[in-house]
Amino acid sequence: MPLAEFTALLVLATAMSFTPGPNTTLSAALAANRGIRPAMRFVFAVPVGWCALLVLCSAGLGAVLLAVPALRWGVKIVGIGYLLWLAFKLSGSGKLSQADASRMNIGFWQGAALQFVNIKAWMLALTIVGSWIIGRDDGLQRLVIVLPVMAVFALSSNLLYACIGALLRNWLASGQRLLWFNRFMALILVATSYWMMRT
Repeated sequence: MPLAEFTALLVLATAMSFTPGPNTTLSAALAANRGIRPAMRFVFAVPVGWCALLVLCSAGLGAVLLAVPALRWGVKIVGIGYLLWLAFKLSGSGKLSQADASRMNIGFWQGAALQFVNIKAWMLALTIVGSWIIGRDDGLQRLVIVLPVMAVFALSSNLLYACIGALLRNWLASGQRLLWFNRFMALILVATSYWMMRT
């Protein structure tokens, strides 16, 4: 892959990975509510699910999604519904003691599966596959280069947000700070759902 294309890939990966979205919001919220260790299952799940989505898009699943509008709407509806459900769960937690396993527990497989109903992840995967992989003579070699790059960006961005959430944990334990933090995080998820509905 030429250096100019690789640089463009890094710029896109940086912009898409580090801007707030469902994954980074949940990473911060999980770490703020439950601590860094429980949040790490989700943090590690994001790159696994994301890379699986990227491989499937490279194999043609992305083309199917684009060709069948009902399937695209199905992904949107499930994704929006899931994010709104998570926002509802998150918005009611006002004390660290409330953020127990039944309220704020998103495990590894849920985190990986979230990528398949995250329209931001689909759009990024389709952009990368269409711009850097499909239709190239060295498409498989390019996929081998792109996968670890995107995995590193997915891991590092979610780890950064989780660390920020964990650093805020003690400060949030006082008064109603955690409740307002969780409501703000829930609002970001609702805003993301609205954006997903309009794209």
